[in-house]
Amino acid sequence: MTTTIALAGKGGVGKTTVAGMIIHYLAQTQSGAILGIDADPSSNLNMVLGLDLEWTVGDIREDMLAQVRQSLMQSGAAMGSLPGGITKAEHLDYEIRSSLAEGDRFDLIAMGRGEGPGCYCAVNHNLREVIDAIGGGYRYVVIDNEAGMEHLSRRTTRDVDHLLVVSDPTQRGILTAERISAMRNELDIDIENTYLILNRLPGEMPAPLQSRIDEIDIPFLGVIPASAELAEFEFSGRPLIELGDESPVYQAIAEMMGQVLGS
Repeated sequence: MTTTIALAGKGGVGKTTVAGMIIHYLAQTQSGAILGIDADPSSNLNMVLGLDLEWTVGDIREDMLAQVRQSLMQSGAAMGSLPGGITKAEHLDYEIRSSLAEGDRFDLIAMGRGEGPGCYCAVNHNLREVIDAIGGGYRYVVIDNEAGMEHLSRRTTRDVDHLLVVSDPTQRGILTAERISAMRNELDIDIENTYLILNRLPGEMPAPLQSRIDEIDIPFLGVIPASAELAEFEFSGRPLIELGDESPVYQAIAEMMGQVLGS
């Protein structure tokens, strides 16, 4: 059985850092392989994980559509076909599996650039089916979603076991997290559990912020402290998964994931 964990939150709150550390935690403590899905067009989860990224799903999609258009112009072939008679689904399955960035006990698919002009409905349907089929072979799937929630159901038809909404330690951040969480009921996928995580808190929790957190309808999972060590990693470009297990950031995420997974 696959457990799917998705992260959401406004831009700049550190979702990608949290996603990478969750993948690191799962690789350290849980059995089974892990698939990371970088659904943010900026595609930098690979840097957090220390993986080279050469090919994204966006690149594959655009290349495939170019082949289909060329075939259509040359021979009038059906839009469902590619040169050589291969189907779009078969082509996508092969290309996406070939594009996987492989790490130690975890792999990564990057969605990459957004859609250009033209109709993407059919190919996006094929993409969801292929990515969900690939994800079914992993014990855990961790999705680093772009800001907001509206794109999540376009990336997967898979139900989400745990949605982690990440906020910075501000009143505006908490309000945005609350609005993002409210959108979960509008998606075409089911979300079993939703939690709030407060990231980069310097020092103790301010009382007004705690009061605001207590008011919202999202279970509060915990705090990730601000970290000078993590900032140094960011400045130097070192993969964040190289942070030692004694790091307060890793320890905070490990404690929260232990609660989420019941381990």
